[in-house]
Amino acid sequence: MDLLKDPDLVTELGPLLSAEAAAEAQGAGVDAADLEQAVWVRLLESGRRAPDPADPAEPARWLRRAVRAEARLARRRARREIPYDHRRRSADGRRRHSADGGPQPGATAGPVPEDALLHGEENRALRSAVARLPGRCPELMKALLSPRDLTYREIAGELGISQGSLGPVRSRCLGCLRRMLAAEVAAPGLRGMER
Repeated sequence: MDLLKDPDLVTELGPLLSAEAAAEAQGAGVDAADLEQAVWVRLLESGRRAPDPADPAEPARWLRRAVRAEARLARRRARREIPYDHRRRSADGRRRHSADGGPQPGATAGPVPEDALLHGEENRALRSAVARLPGRCPELMKALLSPRDLTYREIAGELGISQGSLGPVRSRCLGCLRRMLAAEVAAPGLRGMER
């Protein structure tokens, strides 16, 4: 007796499969319908033949075993697979994952190419805007953003201005930079044909 060709047996096993899949799905972390579908696919791929039509427990036993096997596979797969989430990045541009299936917090994967590209474009736009600032502002911004992490006293000494005027000058420069960047963001390039 072929399980695939006996519609009564398939109809009879349907409710049992639904119940078993619903019972195992929660523990496996998958949807019951996905688990049920995986068992039907397993049945189709195996071409399984039921042993004896007089023993009605055998197809049901095979079905229960198949559901549990698919649930184990789903649990293993969930531990190995890492869902992509572009919003979860650390300050250094590396991926961070949660405890719900991904790497542990604090663990880092490699930098993502899209993030590196966007970060590079943002840096170029910022450096271009800083270079167009008036007066001493470009020098001051470069000193403030220097990787040497200079103090106000050292910056004032390099620029030849008093340490007390550094704060107000910095404030004016940042305001000018903010206005420049806001104007660039608010005024996108022309669309369509130019006249």
